[in-house]
Amino acid sequence: MNASLQTYLLTLSALFSIVNPLGSAFIVSQVTAGRQHAERVQLASKIALYSLIVMLVALWGGAYVLSFFGISLSALRIAGGGVVAINAWSLLQAPETTEARKQRQAGEAEGIDAVAFFPLTIPFTTGPGTIAVAITLGSNRPIAGPEALAFVLGASAAALTVALIVWVTYAFADRMEAVLGRSKAQVVSRLAAFLLLCVGIQIALNGIADFVARL
Repeated sequence: MNASLQTYLLTLSALFSIVNPLGSAFIVSQVTAGRQHAERVQLASKIALYSLIVMLVALWGGAYVLSFFGISLSALRIAGGGVVAINAWSLLQAPETTEARKQRQAGEAEGIDAVAFFPLTIPFTTGPGTIAVAITLGSNRPIAGPEALAFVLGASAAALTVALIVWVTYAFADRMEAVLGRSKAQVVSRLAAFLLLCVGIQIALNGIADFVARL
């Protein structure tokens, strides 16, 4: 498989699972029930843009910040993969708990400009979990060469795809809720959580393999 495509699919599955735009969209639909459709679209556009910026900064800058403190990539991958797997397990067991927490955060929303970044982007859409996943994924980037370029292109495209999905689901959350219903949305959330669990385990295994290779 092409390196860029492989990176794209890995990053997309991880970010999509932790952001959970489908599950979050139903909460946004409830919180913004009194707004006009044009307001929903405008708010969704701002959130999607801010979310893309947060994911890209975490992907390409987070690992450098950690390395400044002397944390090795192997340690980051093992710890990050473990955190991702534990978070995915929690989502898999009780996604309703996560949705309830997000609903409390989103309940603070009032004006579009005032709340587009906080709390609807951070921590509601791209919170600490998303940032941790992005940093962990970014730490898997090859050092240099064609592989590094393929990784950057694939991961960046995945972040852009997730941001576009956030825009679509948030802008048309009310219509999606009428079509899918909450029960089907929870099924999708659990499937996404299982994929995230697999991604977390794979990242941790890569870190262990790197550590063993250095012995």
